[in-house]
Amino acid sequence: MIALLLRDLRLAIRAGGGFGLGLAFFLIVVVLVPFGVGPETELLSRIAPGILWVASLLAALLSLDRIFALDYEDGSLALLATSPLPLEGAAMVKALAHWITTGLPLTLAAPALGFLLSLAPEAYAYLLVSLMIGTPALSMIGTFGAALTVGLRRGGLLLSLLVLPLYVPTLIFGAEAVRRGAEGLDPTGALMLMAGITAGSFALLPFATAAVLRINLR
Repeated sequence: MIALLLRDLRLAIRAGGGFGLGLAFFLIVVVLVPFGVGPETELLSRIAPGILWVASLLAALLSLDRIFALDYEDGSLALLATSPLPLEGAAMVKALAHWITTGLPLTLAAPALGFLLSLAPEAYAYLLVSLMIGTPALSMIGTFGAALTVGLRRGGLLLSLLVLPLYVPTLIFGAEAVRRGAEGLDPTGALMLMAGITAGSFALLPFATAAVLRINLR
């Protein structure tokens, strides 16, 4: 599993679809929002939690189609299916590699970009915590979606349509946690619900992902 994780990290960095692409998209969205809604600090501060979470979600979508595509094209996925490593474990490793190359950089960059949207100082810690809890679920759900569309031509659009509705609960609770933190309210409930979604995703979706991959490889 460690060897597979290191291999996926190297491929993501070499392909250019890891750290840089998601961060660049995240930065562009955050920079463009003030041009669209105006420079009013109060307005930007109010919408900042939602904008930061939506930008993170969309940035995570950019590299989902490459989670299994390269392995499918060169035959590595068939070898993984017949290797001693259970396909469920391989799915978890793929999700972890995607989170390390996409979700983790977005999480670390979000507080700095929150300054551009006049995010309330009280909300920075909750923004970091919410993204740290929620982005793994985005990667695991995205891995499941990538398994559904593996082998399809131009499956990126279909992948987005399949995955986006599943992202909505994490988006709602993540933005709500940051908003509550900014207003001085207790965000524990939203954070706990989001943690439950992440735990449930990693408990159930590796098995669903493995089952879908076996069907697609027949």
